[in-house]
Order: sequence, then C-alpha cells, then structure tokens
Amino acid sequence: MKREREPRVVFGFHAVLARLRADPASVLELYVDESRHDARIRDVAAQAEKAGVKVLRVPTKRLDGFYGGGRHQGVVARVAVKDLGHSLDEILEQVQGPPLLLLLDGVTDPHNLGACLRVANAAGVHAVVAPKDRAAGISAAVSKVASGAAEATPYLMVTNLARTIDELKEREIWVVGTDERAEQSLYQANLPEAIAWVLGAEGEGMRRLTRQKCDLLVRIPMTGEVGSLNVSVAAGVCLFESVRRRLPKP
Repeated sequence: MKREREPRVVFGFHAVLARLRADPASVLELYVDESRHDARIRDVAAQAEKAGVKVLRVPTKRLDGFYGGGRHQGVVARVAVKDLGHSLDEILEQVQGPPLLLLLDGVTDPHNLGACLRVANAAGVHAVVAPKDRAAGISAAVSKVASGAAEATPYLMVTNLARTIDELKEREIWVVGTDERAEQSLYQANLPEAIAWVLGAEGEGMRRLTRQKCDLLVRIPMTGEVGSLNVSVAAGVCLFESVRRRLPKP
C-alpha cells in the first residue's frame, strides 16, 4: 500500500501563482492575510477561486506559523506533493533522448538550492541530485525561491554521491564538473549530449572524491574582478550551454 505524502507549504505571490497556474488541482487550500485588501491579494484569491481552491482569510500570526522564516507576503498555500519518481533509475528509464542532470555537492543554503532548482527546471533538467549528508532539503523557503520548480523538477537526495556517479557512468552519461583550475574552458570542451553537471558550493567547491569521479573538468571563463559565481548562476551558465549545443544547426 502506498503511503500518502504530507502536504507542503508554498508561500509568496510568485510561488503561489506559479503553482495555481501550472497545477491548480494540487493546491489544497489558500490562506491569505485578512488584514490585506490590495490588488495583489485580490488577484491571487480570484485565481484560486477560479480554480476551485478554498480561500481562507486568517490573521497574520497564523500565516507566520506556517514556515520557519522568510516573507510570506500575506499568501500561503498548502499543496500536495507530486510523485516525481522514487529513484534516479526510474526517472532515467522514462527520459526520451539524452539525459540532462544536475548534481549538487555541498549546497546547503535553501536560497541557493531554490535558485538551482529554478534554473534546472528552466533548462529542462530531468533530475537534480544531492548527497543526504551535505545538502539542503526541500522546505517552504526553497519552494518560494524555486517559484514552482521544487514541485516540478525531481530532487533526489542520495546516500552516496560517488556511487551514484558510478551508476551514471554505467549508463554512458558523462559526468562533468566545474573547477576554476581546469585546463579547458566550458566553451572549448567537447561536451557530450548525455551529461550530468556537477557543481559544488561557492567557495568550497566539490569534495575531492567527487572531483576525482568526474569524466571531465571545465572552468567558466571569468574576465571581471570577481573570482567565482554563485552556484545557481554557474549552474545556469553550464546547463544552458548544454541546451545551446542541443539546438538544431541552422
């Protein structure tokens, strides 16, 4: 018998509206601040009512109790968690065409994770993978930053990232990491279509074993004064380079 997953909380206008538009059937209830009567509140409430979602006007303190920090902007939704796949194998078996994956090693900040999920979703990534011992989990703060991507892109936390990398290689998926010391730049490298990009946390980078497991290391060319990019920005640069190379030649 399959156990039902607990509902998740999504808050903030952008994240709530994104969920209402993309998957209104998954929104169980919408809570709005009873003290607010501005146009944004009216718009999101109207969108919910149009979708048949129950709208409850509640005190601000009740909204504050739904999450562990951040700004809810007077809007909180309880949403059902979609089943996006139980394992990486299950997800990969359903992929049509060459897989595009994102592996995060050491990204523990919820805002960085949310931003990574958002850019991964925009690039059409099939799954985002992170180690259980060095990663942020999906929370209300992550969902808010991800703007709907946390509920649409599979995020898998694995026990052993190095073993997962070995399993990807067995499937002939190249594992490509970013490293500022790499000889080849992102734009010089011969990148395969079936690819798993690996990024570490800003500053620390990937762990030594993760780096050693990569088939290829590339660096993002930096021409300004800064020495590194935020992990979500770096993920966007790398993922969309893969997307660009997959486009039909004119």
